[in-house]
Amino acid sequence: MESTKKFIPVHELEVYRLARKLSSMAWEIYQRLAYQQRKVWGDQMLESVDSVGAKVAEGYARFHFSEKARFYYISRASLSEGVDHWIDLGFERGIVLNQEFEQINKIKSGIQVRLNNMIKSTYAAKEQFSGKL
Repeated sequence: MESTKKFIPVHELEVYRLARKLSSMAWEIYQRLAYQQRKVWGDQMLESVDSVGAKVAEGYARFHFSEKARFYYISRASLSEGVDHWIDLGFERGIVLNQEFEQINKIKSGIQVRLNNMIKSTYAAKEQFSGKL
């Protein structure tokens, strides 16, 4: 019996596309910063935001279910660090504009839901696979 499931490249995953959009927005903010702001706030903000998509891609490429889920959890933690801490702090300090803040938080919500679904479906796939042994 042949599997009808088609492999979806990571670039076609909505969660990855949203993560890349978030990274683009973070980069736009970063580019307008003065040197001191980049070093104190911007570098850490950008690193954590960019890590969201990187960990999705890394987890997606892993073979074992537990490894996949682990990277999705790390991605979710980077999302929280990047947006809930750094972007929020930047908004509080007047670095992130109101419209950017609202759009970033909307994207964050979409990523969060999709990451939670990926984690859940990874464990479901593990259970299904274990049942076939």
